[in-house]
Amino acid sequence: MPFEWQIGWRLVRATRGAQGGGFVSFIAGVAMLGITLGVAALIVVLSVVNGFQREVRDRMLDVVPQVDVQDPRAGARVAAPALIDQLRHWPGVTGAAPFISLPALLGRGDTLRGVLIRGIDPALEPQVSSLIQRLPADVRGSLQPGTRHVLLGRELARTLAVKPGDAVTLVRPAEAAGEAPRLLPLTVSGVFESGHYEFDSTLALMHLQDLALLAGAQGASGVALRLADAQQAPAVAAALRQALDPQLIVGDWTRTNRTWFESVQIQKRMIGLILALIVAVAAFNLMSMMVMTVTNRRGDIAILRTLGASPASVMGIFMIQGAASGLVGTAGGLLLGLGLALNLNRIVPAIEHLVGRPLLDAQVYLIDHMPSDPRAAEVGWIAAVSLALAVGATLYPSWRASRVDPAEALRTE
Repeated sequence: MPFEWQIGWRLVRATRGAQGGGFVSFIAGVAMLGITLGVAALIVVLSVVNGFQREVRDRMLDVVPQVDVQDPRAGARVAAPALIDQLRHWPGVTGAAPFISLPALLGRGDTLRGVLIRGIDPALEPQVSSLIQRLPADVRGSLQPGTRHVLLGRELARTLAVKPGDAVTLVRPAEAAGEAPRLLPLTVSGVFESGHYEFDSTLALMHLQDLALLAGAQGASGVALRLADAQQAPAVAAALRQALDPQLIVGDWTRTNRTWFESVQIQKRMIGLILALIVAVAAFNLMSMMVMTVTNRRGDIAILRTLGASPASVMGIFMIQGAASGLVGTAGGLLLGLGLALNLNRIVPAIEHLVGRPLLDAQVYLIDHMPSDPRAAEVGWIAAVSLALAVGATLYPSWRASRVDPAEALRTE
């Protein structure tokens, strides 16, 4: 091993030596601990943001069509069998089902809530919705034409204080001036839970034919599609816009929820930047430690120079010391951060049990547990930035060490 590596690593492990060496070692430990905590914080927080985004996205896609084709024209019937068959055999599409959506009010007694009633075909809907697949067969089978049965989200049913078998009233606002709102009795035949608070509190499901009759429509207003890869939804939607009737509106889940996803991405970038400053502060502590080391080791540097060490070798010794400190701190941060991120499902419930209250309110955060999704690319990026900051922090102190005048340093020792 080159002598620069031997001496540099020995300086990392040194606890005593030159005057003030114990204090310098303490500062070195603090600097490495700062890097460790900064790297761990970055990994844990970004893993939680990734997990939160993944959980909400997956639960959203249980209900929201990955791609949908709708006809905004009044009285139009987009879900013709020929079109559904064409869409079902489109490249990348694994399922297609007709639907109709109707905003309305749903009430029982004095309680009235705004809802989105979605008319579905129970035989075809499982092709595009994981939520319907999870429902018991008898609950799905309760949605029969002419029965006016409705399925309610768990939170919506709790708000209305209803259970299967109870009656609710659908209130359709007047469509023209002078008309009275329409009141239509419905029967609750089941309750579903998507795990997404917004849908569980605002969504109701009916049979397609019943809702079309209540809405005065000729049939379904749209076709929902499920893809083999949900991330390809924008590309599939773009291809459909080029191939189908221009009057049809083709949307995808990334456009439908663009505001939410963009806000999460912005928050993720800002959180990453703020937490990266913690690592930067630790790198400055490392620079301070290196400057103190150089100052305390001037006599040792002078002796090395008189023994034939070049300025480049001296600079290399201290760069190795700083880089090794950064490497130790980064490695510790990776172990700590990944250990916490991979065990949050055990750590968070223990904290909730200790404080006696949940840390996440589902009404605010849409989910009621702390998800975690550490990604190798982000962990690698965090480690690279941490090491780069640590190496960068060693440049100036190492350069100062290489500029020490041996004669002057030995004269003042």
